[in-house]
Amino acid sequence: MEKLQGFEFWRETLQSAQYILAPMVEQSELAWRLLSRRHGAQLCYTPMLHAQVFLRDANYRRENLYNEVSSEDRPLITQFCANDPEVFVQAALLAQNYCDAIDLNLGCPQMIAKRGHYGVFLQDEWELLERMIKLANEKLLVPVTCKIRVFPEVEKTVKYAKMLEKAGCQLLTVHGRTKDQKGALTGVASWEHIKAVREAVKIPVFANGNIQHLSDVQRCMEETGVQGVMSAEGNLHNPALFEGRSPPVWEMAEEYLEVVQKHPPCTLSFVRAHLFKLWHHTLQIHQDLREELAKAKNLAGIEEVNRQLKQRCQKEMAKEESERHHTGLPLPHWICQPYVRPAPKDPGRENGQKALQMKAVSMKRALEDSDSPNDSLSKNKQKKKARNPHKNFCPELKPKYIKCEQCGNPKGNKCVFNLCRGCCKKKAYKEVADCPSHGLRFKTKAQKQGSSGVSSGQINGSSSVQTEPCATVPDQPAAQALA
Repeated sequence: MEKLQGFEFWRETLQSAQYILAPMVEQSELAWRLLSRRHGAQLCYTPMLHAQVFLRDANYRRENLYNEVSSEDRPLITQFCANDPEVFVQAALLAQNYCDAIDLNLGCPQMIAKRGHYGVFLQDEWELLERMIKLANEKLLVPVTCKIRVFPEVEKTVKYAKMLEKAGCQLLTVHGRTKDQKGALTGVASWEHIKAVREAVKIPVFANGNIQHLSDVQRCMEETGVQGVMSAEGNLHNPALFEGRSPPVWEMAEEYLEVVQKHPPCTLSFVRAHLFKLWHHTLQIHQDLREELAKAKNLAGIEEVNRQLKQRCQKEMAKEESERHHTGLPLPHWICQPYVRPAPKDPGRENGQKALQMKAVSMKRALEDSDSPNDSLSKNKQKKKARNPHKNFCPELKPKYIKCEQCGNPKGNKCVFNLCRGCCKKKAYKEVADCPSHGLRFKTKAQKQGSSGVSSGQINGSSSVQTEPCATVPDQPAAQALA
């Protein structure tokens, strides 16, 4: 059967989904996806998965996709970050039977993505991206999609989108912010860029950015002409966003905890992170409950914190308006509502002033990274310099890590096999060898077992024929114990 493409894929496989839950690292796990689907989400993405780790680690595959199979959780798109065509495709082949499409993350702007060279930090490498999408489109049984951020220039963004479409991308999600719009500099997403992409390509387009209420979803679709709208932070603060409701925070927390219990396993850190988002405004007032939530060691402890929060909020609801906590929010603090990031403290009023500030910041960073006197370094670097006078902050002089010959992770400095610890352990176990650098002693332990076996035989009057200790290989259970 020929796989569906473009609008046919969106209409039939994705059931013309318009309300979409975004892929979020450690935040769009099965329990949260099911909660969001109950309240209007029509399509969900998995959290971003690392293609290289997914390919080599069976436990990672089980914990992040294989164990999270539910008939209620469809349609579903699995997202990967990757920078190698073969690795991306091989990982996708292992995932394609558990989802309806494979998405390539080209939008993550975080520092970890910069270090790993994936996400938005690939947006200038068009030849590489073209190879990755083309190969995936040829090899996979399910469609390949992409999630991107925009360039400052609308024309370049449109050209970028058309390149991905030509390579074989069947659906494009456009986050209307640039690579540098993150954290305190997040700012407003550009729907103008998204509209230009929608008008230029012949595949479905989803919009991402500025979605805090259902009215924003409807306005975005009208202004940009996209097929669907994706929500990330808006959904985390109000899972009922796509229903157009703003329920009490404890109601959503209770329902989420109920789903978590029905669909284990779910890492406690994920649960705690979700509740910090849900209760964000209320925890600004009841800060002791913030501490209790942070210290909770199991679901029962978290449920108790939610019970206390509910009790306190209901008492406050019974009070007169004048006696309640006033937070300056549009709704009472116990109601699910978006968190609006505060603007930078000194953003500058005019473009010229902003440019001067940016120039000053870049000059300061250049001084910090050069071999300059201590007074040009940041306070943190000055402290490091005081502890170690020979420390140099010049990036060119920093040691370059040699990669493991098998997986690409940094190798052990004195590893006898020139591998990272994980790969070295497998090789040393297989070959019954030692690696002092990684503290692996398979050969030594095998020799000791062999020696003890010979002594026992001599004591019992057995044959004087001795076995060479180096030829002794531990049986399977013993080897597993050593590993």
